[in-house]
Amino acid sequence: MLALLQSWITQVVGDYGLVAIFVLMLLESACVPIPSEVTMLFGGAMTATAFAGAGNELGFWAVVIAGCLGNIVGSWLAYGAGDYGGRPLVDRFGRYLLIRPHEVDRAHAWFEERGEATVFVSRLLPVVRTFISLPAGVAEMPFWRFTVYTTLGVVPWCLMLTWLGALLGDRWTVVEEILRPVAWLIVLVLVAGAAVYVRRRWTAVRAEYAALDAASADD
Repeated sequence: MLALLQSWITQVVGDYGLVAIFVLMLLESACVPIPSEVTMLFGGAMTATAFAGAGNELGFWAVVIAGCLGNIVGSWLAYGAGDYGGRPLVDRFGRYLLIRPHEVDRAHAWFEERGEATVFVSRLLPVVRTFISLPAGVAEMPFWRFTVYTTLGVVPWCLMLTWLGALLGDRWTVVEEILRPVAWLIVLVLVAGAAVYVRRRWTAVRAEYAALDAASADD
């Protein structure tokens, strides 16, 4: 499956160049799990001399800018979805997501105090960077502050991957193969954490919502 996804990304970038890089990075930042490592590394490789004369080589800074802009716009979409639908969805479906109503307020306070560091660091981590915009929107982190720290995290990520791709040329997959286990490790940690979270909170959260329902019925 991963090999097919990588093949598809390289085919799309090879065919459509900067437009494909922009769209793929937009989708990745809007919570669609498209690995930016493949997109930007291959985009960087297409700036190398290995692709010169093939008719599809790209400019280094054009690749960096396309990737950064795609990530920023995608983050706005995910942030907007979280900001627009976050609290009403939690109020309506929080019991099924094991989220207590007051915990949205706690998340809001967290992003008020530590949102800058959270967004910046998350943008430098595989997997996590794909999904950080949504909770920032739910917690109503100030939009322009969110944008500034998203940009500060996006630029070094895109620049680093493009540079490595350009440096290695047709051997760009070496870096992707190194980063892939890191991404899978993060996925495993998140899945294990989610399992522990569900196990510990199921009874307590269901009981709390049952008490709220009972209180509402009495009123």
